[in-house]
Amino acid sequence: MTPDPSHNELPLPTSGLPESSLATQAIAQLLRPLARLMIEHSVQLMPMVELLKKALVEEVQASFGLADKGNTDTRVALLTGVHRKDVKRLREAPDASAAVLPMVPLAAAVVARWISEPRYLNADQSTRALARTPRRSAAGQSDFTTLVAEVSRDVGARAVLDELLRLGVVTVRDDELIELKSAAFVPKEGLSESYHFLAANVSDHLACAVHNLMPDRQSPAMLEQSAFCQDLSAEQAAQLQLRARQLWAASLQQFLPTATVAKQRSQAQGGPRHRVRFGVYFHDGVQSPEEQAAIPPKAPRQPHKKPTS
Repeated sequence: MTPDPSHNELPLPTSGLPESSLATQAIAQLLRPLARLMIEHSVQLMPMVELLKKALVEEVQASFGLADKGNTDTRVALLTGVHRKDVKRLREAPDASAAVLPMVPLAAAVVARWISEPRYLNADQSTRALARTPRRSAAGQSDFTTLVAEVSRDVGARAVLDELLRLGVVTVRDDELIELKSAAFVPKEGLSESYHFLAANVSDHLACAVHNLMPDRQSPAMLEQSAFCQDLSAEQAAQLQLRARQLWAASLQQFLPTATVAKQRSQAQGGPRHRVRFGVYFHDGVQSPEEQAAIPPKAPRQPHKKPTS
């Protein structure tokens, strides 16, 4: 098992010069899974080119403006390589990005509180099955309606329950108790929600890595690390994935209460508002012939010799 070098130990850049060649090599590798997503879901090249042009123009607008000056179409074209006519068209076009699904963050927040708040956990830290309402719960026991109300009073518990049932995250038992199927918010049938999380999680992960490699970065590097292991059997790779899921569940239960306290303390503090995302991923893939060839061959075992008398 090999840990990747710690980006947290990267020194602040001194030259401030772009590394176009290295960035291009990295982008080429990043594009492979994106290409797979496009091919599997029938997304053609030209719509993607249009999306890339729009993203380039929007990023210049958001992050590369001149002090006390607006960005002209010519400057945007200079920084991005997008033709000036396209820059003008894209800047004038209405924002067609999909709206964030309001029910997804709320449903996820309800599950997050369920798996982290001690009142909703058993002695072994597993989640309790909850009655729907306070009237149906035993004396001193928490219920699903109270759980939802602690997260938001804008949406009723029934609507949240219907959404969690649709996503396959919870089940209603024969005794009318609501049971969480797993200690993580993993929609099984909600494709739109799954794509929402794909965009949010991968976007923030990539933004973190890009931040760490900014030529003129003045702030500390963000946490972005992983561990790498190769030359494994399929069985052992599956065992590692199971272990990774266990470690993530334990880390999540420790992180969420800390995040809740941080949010409460932030209410009394001024300044700009920040958002954070803490995540984990596990990837298991068959080694390519090139990767396999790079593995040093095992030294042959020497035959055991009997001692001579």
